[in-house]
Amino acid sequence: MRLDDFAESAGDRIEIDWRSFLLRVEPKTGDRDKFIEYTQSWLRPAESEPRARFQVWASKADQPSSSVPAQVAFKTVEAGWPDLAMAFHHRLLEAYFSENRNIADSDELVNLAVEVGIDREEFEEYARAHADEMTQKVIEDHNMAMENSVTAAPTVVFADAFAVPGAQPVETYDRILDAIESRQS
Repeated sequence: MRLDDFAESAGDRIEIDWRSFLLRVEPKTGDRDKFIEYTQSWLRPAESEPRARFQVWASKADQPSSSVPAQVAFKTVEAGWPDLAMAFHHRLLEAYFSENRNIADSDELVNLAVEVGIDREEFEEYARAHADEMTQKVIEDHNMAMENSVTAAPTVVFADAFAVPGAQPVETYDRILDAIESRQS
C-alpha cells in the first residue's frame, strides 16, 4: 500500500527490509466482543488507505491469539520463496483485515501460502524443517525493534537511524528521503 507506493516512487534510492514487530507476543484468547469492538478502529486508517480494504470482524473464525505464527510464516516464505514474499505479505494483510481470517492458525497460513502459488507439501515440509530458525529470526527482529524504541507498525527507519512511526503519507517519506540525501551530498 503506502510503502509499496513509496518504494515505487523512490525506485533504486531505497531498499525495504521488512522486519517483524509483534503486536501480540504472548498467545492469548481475548474476549470476542472486545476484539470485535477493537476492529472497528480499523475503519479510521481505511479512510486514508484507499487501496486497502478493512472490515470489522464479522467472521465466525476465532480471532488470532498471537501475531507470532503469521510472522514466522512470512519469514518462511521470505527464506524459501523470496520471489513470493511480498505477495504473501499482502495476502496475509488482506486475509486478516478484509476477510477476517485467523492468521494465527497454521492450516490457514498453509492455505494462504498455497493461494500465492506455493506447493502445499513443499511449504509444510520447509516450515517444519526451519521452524526454530524462522521463529528465532522473528524474535531477533522484535527484540531489535524494542531496543530501538519501536512502538508502532509500521515504523520506517531511514539510514539505520531516523525512525518514523505509524503509517504516513507517501509524500512524508519522500521528503524525509530527499532531506537525508541532500545532507549526504
